[in-house]
Amino acid sequence: METQSENKAFGGVQGVYTHASSSCLCDMTFGLFLPEEARDGPVPVLWYLSGLTCTHENAMVKAGAQGWAAEHGIAVVFPDTSPRGEEVADDDAYDLGQGAGFYVNASQKPWAPHFNMWDYVAAELPALISDHFAVDMERQAITGHSMGGHGALTLAMGLPGRFRSVSAFAPICNPTASDWGRKQLGAYLGPDESKWSRHDATLLMREVGFDGPILTDTGTNDQFFDLLNTHAFTEAFAARKQQAQMRLQPGYDHSYFFVSTFMEDHIAFHADALYA
Repeated sequence: METQSENKAFGGVQGVYTHASSSCLCDMTFGLFLPEEARDGPVPVLWYLSGLTCTHENAMVKAGAQGWAAEHGIAVVFPDTSPRGEEVADDDAYDLGQGAGFYVNASQKPWAPHFNMWDYVAAELPALISDHFAVDMERQAITGHSMGGHGALTLAMGLPGRFRSVSAFAPICNPTASDWGRKQLGAYLGPDESKWSRHDATLLMREVGFDGPILTDTGTNDQFFDLLNTHAFTEAFAARKQQAQMRLQPGYDHSYFFVSTFMEDHIAFHADALYA
């Protein structure tokens, strides 16, 4: 692992690190904010998964998470959204290929050799961070935006007992029934739709739910509202009587202005669960 940068922020350190990934078979870069308390011992950790076209840097710079995380003594991990490099498959469209990993393990050509973002986020990166930094992997929470909100919800429900809480900003809630989902799941996982269901938050909510609290925020002026299928997820967790809050925020869109506005709420929500 190589240190790309480390900057003091809110009493802690915002770092950027690169390592050779065995899951993605390329070099991967991630951001990690460690609060001041990490100098004295392991701290709880919040995973932030970014959306389409993003790298580790977008949320790290724009989401405003560090100040609120420092207030609660929580580390924040900012993974990349896909494998990258000249040998990694890509597509001319912004919503497939590099920058659009969708947090799945691809089984189809040309994606299969590198696009293993589920394994990367669920196993490889947590192990690497645990080995090198003062984080408490017994106290984890997860959040994300858009495609990353999809990833946060599906990882939380797909890894029972891993995360104490999950939240999402404008998540893609029902990708098997959306153009933001069917295209990517078909490309990465193939035409057999039975293999898609474990990557659909609405279907997972109907089948298994989540053993903990859920918070989602979506703007009423989100320019991608029809692609998110918020209503389907809401109906699923209402039918299951899941502990959850689904908030529609009047006038907000899909941007990081929206994310940063409600970041304080989300980190406080996770702090309640992480320190319970």
